[in-house]
Amino acid sequence: MEINEKENSGIQPEQNISSCTGLNSECCCKLQAYDWLKDIPVSTQRSDIIEVQFKNTRKEFFINVNSLRIKKGDIVAVEASPGHDIGIVSLTGELVNFQLRKQGIKIEGHEFKKVYRKAKVADLEKWHEATSLEDSTMLKTRKIASDLKLDMKIGDVEYQGDKTKAIFYYIADERVDFRELIKLLAENFKIRIEMRQIGARQEAGRIGGIGSCGRELCCSTFITNFVSVTTNSARHQEISLNPQKLAGQCSKLKCCLNYELDCYVDAQKDFPSHKIVLETKNGQAYHSKTDIFRGIMWYTFDPVHMVNFTPVPVNRVKEIIELNKKGTKVDVLVDIAKVIKEGHLDFKNEVGQDSLTRFDDKKPKRKKKRNNKRRGPRNERTKML
Repeated sequence: MEINEKENSGIQPEQNISSCTGLNSECCCKLQAYDWLKDIPVSTQRSDIIEVQFKNTRKEFFINVNSLRIKKGDIVAVEASPGHDIGIVSLTGELVNFQLRKQGIKIEGHEFKKVYRKAKVADLEKWHEATSLEDSTMLKTRKIASDLKLDMKIGDVEYQGDKTKAIFYYIADERVDFRELIKLLAENFKIRIEMRQIGARQEAGRIGGIGSCGRELCCSTFITNFVSVTTNSARHQEISLNPQKLAGQCSKLKCCLNYELDCYVDAQKDFPSHKIVLETKNGQAYHSKTDIFRGIMWYTFDPVHMVNFTPVPVNRVKEIIELNKKGTKVDVLVDIAKVIKEGHLDFKNEVGQDSLTRFDDKKPKRKKKRNNKRRGPRNERTKML
């Protein structure tokens, strides 16, 4: 009985998962969700549904019809069309219901695929053979698509666990007729072919990488739905419209431009329009930039060269606008001494205070001082001699 139970129990994640998939139950996988409800007792809702992660960011929900003892990190064989697939359990228990609700999946009317069993040694060996073919298949597919002169890019290839089917992820700006491509792929690789179109942001999430902030890409770690990002997001935050700095690894505008956008829009509700020109006795003052959270707008009298900026608090700008509407021109934009006294300006420009070559010059070596206490007795001893 013990031997049969061991044979049917499958392979646990501790038994060399890294050699098969490069993943581990304790590692931070792509789009990983922390199970903060694992220590809470199971509620009356259904808990036989689990979340299984496949290659990169692909995840699906399955039903545990055989009531197997499955925990996070187990490798399982699940139902596919056709055949079966191999994946790693990424979430179980109560938190699965929250994920279903987040994705708009209703438990009652949705048909979930089944979990067959925990993966056996034979399943893992075949899975490892299938995944080892993905890179060579992708490169060969790119060459075939190039020979057919198809305007598309093959971004990734994912083999099914039983090595009978493969998903080809591609990017294309326009509609592509890839019927001839599917025929050639089926003849070359002897498998079922599924073509799946993805966007540039989804491709970056699947491939992964490190962003300019030094952290892993957001699309690989937690972003599941991609909201459109426009240059207005950068304008609201007073960010210079530099395409090289605003674009991410997907060549699209960075998703993080939307993170703090609501705060900036909220803070700018009481700000006057940037297009309004302030009338003074010294001339017209044009807006150049804004310090949103400190409530300071910077103006200059030279709209061409943008020099000699004057910081003006927002309340003072509103006051000048009201006076200009009445036909009155102010003497000065702002009394700098009064502004500094009120604490509106606390910025210090310390750039350039230190020389860039200050570390190039070698400092003179300091002479070591001798200890006079040790020298004293020696002098007295010489006198005695």
